[in-house]
Amino acid sequence: MPPKNRFAEMLPEITEWRRDFHAHPELQFDVQRTAGRVADLLRGFGVDEVTPGIGRTGVVAVIKGKTDTAGRVVGLRADMDALPITELTGVDYASTVAGKMHACGHDGHTAMLLGAAKYLAETRNFDGTAVLIFQPAEEGGGGGREMCADGMMDRWGIQEVYGMHNMPGIPVGHFAIRPGAMMAAADTVDITITGKGGHAAKPHDCIDTTVVAAHVIVALQTIASRGVDPLKQVVVSICNVTTDSTAHNVIPQVVKLKGTVRTMDFEVQDYTERRVHEIVDGVAQALGAKAVVDYQRGYPVTMNHAENTDYAVSVAQAVSGHVDADTAPLMGAEDFSYMLLERPGAYIFLGNGDTAMVHHPAYNFDDNAIPFGSSWYAGMVEARMPAA
Repeated sequence: MPPKNRFAEMLPEITEWRRDFHAHPELQFDVQRTAGRVADLLRGFGVDEVTPGIGRTGVVAVIKGKTDTAGRVVGLRADMDALPITELTGVDYASTVAGKMHACGHDGHTAMLLGAAKYLAETRNFDGTAVLIFQPAEEGGGGGREMCADGMMDRWGIQEVYGMHNMPGIPVGHFAIRPGAMMAAADTVDITITGKGGHAAKPHDCIDTTVVAAHVIVALQTIASRGVDPLKQVVVSICNVTTDSTAHNVIPQVVKLKGTVRTMDFEVQDYTERRVHEIVDGVAQALGAKAVVDYQRGYPVTMNHAENTDYAVSVAQAVSGHVDADTAPLMGAEDFSYMLLERPGAYIFLGNGDTAMVHHPAYNFDDNAIPFGSSWYAGMVEARMPAA
């Protein structure tokens, strides 16, 4: 197991990388500077292979152990992209790019995996091959899906894969994980309701789309309250309602609704998609309107494999001694889920202390978490592929 004190020694250097990424945030697949810096650092560490351009702008690095008697290959993933948020932290390394900031800590994830890469390239105290995955476009772009679609898993022979995310509200150095569903699937729903517009004083001459929309919004809540086992999770949220009129006295011809569906179970996801269509169509027809539903599947459920979760817990326990191995699942979504659909593995949370929540303009990654995160990344390689 890599000692945390080794990463404590490296902390100023890793922190410098992290703060450089923080000051220069990039969005989704447009991470050329970040990816270029990552690739340059990896080459400087003396890793065996650096391949940019996977999943459009992702970077994959290979580090071979001192021996390779068993032919094992373990993947480690970090995300690189930022968010379209104006930063309000006031730190001296704050974003230099207007309207963009690392509000989710991907700068920290990337820096921690780079720290693990430097350590592993120096020591190579394992039997097998480590594949380090630096992914673009986690924040809505599906970069994990794109890297998998590029054949990453087969090209580098990855047999199992592990990812990590910082989490405010958990003490620094503490870990949290659970087997099975860790984070939700996140789908989007766009609904267009068309009726007959007219004067607000003569509703009898109209088909009032606002009334139809109101009934649709209420009826969709019966999916959770009456359609799904109450021990299973589903959230249907209509978050945006717009019409083709801004007047006080006009019944609009068209109302558009936008929302999300969050589920933790593949069967519940299928059921919910079907019921959204049935409810919207049924309510609209009953009230004389027409409706079109555009239901788009988003990130799948992040499903930790039980055996690999045990491995992740064991390493986290060795790193810090503080592990919640049955943490509550979250209804947020994560595109590491695509990698877990292709290979067994696990996704773990690392405490970020008492900070603003991720996606908040005052959020900031706590650099004191770096030795724990880098130790866990490197520890997964050494524990899963112990030196011969």
